[in-house]
Amino acid sequence: MLIGEYIHTIDEKNRVSLPSKFRKEMGKKIIITPGLDSCLFIFTLKEWAKVSKRLSDTDSDLSFLKADKRSFNRFMFGRATDVEVDSIGRILIPDFLKDRIGLKDKAAIIGVEDRVEIWNEKAWSEYKEIVEKQADGLAEKLGSERK
Repeated sequence: MLIGEYIHTIDEKNRVSLPSKFRKEMGKKIIITPGLDSCLFIFTLKEWAKVSKRLSDTDSDLSFLKADKRSFNRFMFGRATDVEVDSIGRILIPDFLKDRIGLKDKAAIIGVEDRVEIWNEKAWSEYKEIVEKQADGLAEKLGSERK
């Protein structure tokens, strides 16, 4: 399980070190894709296969006829890229993904169970502050959905 919050520096070549705790679980090749809430998602190859299957599974093999499905799949798959983890645990974040979330000097690297998220450090801090204020209400809402 991928958990925890880490702040790491981005070097001049757009590389960031994955926390050693994550490297052990993620392997030498990972997938980076645009995420939701202004972050990037990082998946292991195994998790990416599960995500891909769930996004492409449908009652019809003509799912490409549904506009929402086409749009979201383009968003997730069209900008996804496979990345090698180098010998000291760094990954290269492509410019188009780095620019998408405004990464500059530091990145917040967050373990979220089955994936890692990369955030602009300031955006993560702001988001975290908002969610922390809502945590009780969110828990109540999620708890009531389990009936």
